[in-house]
Amino acid sequence: MIEYKVGDRHYEVDEEGFLQEPELWTEEVAKDFALTENITELNEDHWKLINYVRWYFIQYGIAPMVRKVCKETGFDLQQIYEMFPSGPAKGVCKVAGLPKPTGCV
Repeated sequence: MIEYKVGDRHYEVDEEGFLQEPELWTEEVAKDFALTENITELNEDHWKLINYVRWYFIQYGIAPMVRKVCKETGFDLQQIYEMFPSGPAKGVCKVAGLPKPTGCV
């Protein structure tokens, strides 16, 4: 297993940097993983996306499709990429502590 370190905190991640134990996720974990996206501060819009993706994952056991994320949060795809440069699947899901999504997210 690969380890991602931030200060004195250590996280087990897969080869693409996704948290291996989503149940350990906290807001502090999100802030640490946001650094992998070159995001030094999470604002209200970031949290709206993160919280929606986490809620959906908890409800349905999978990450929501991009179209659903856009519809439910009010952000278009370009806005999501501006907030999370690697996109909704890699960026938002990684910061939200979800496992790497499969399929079209």
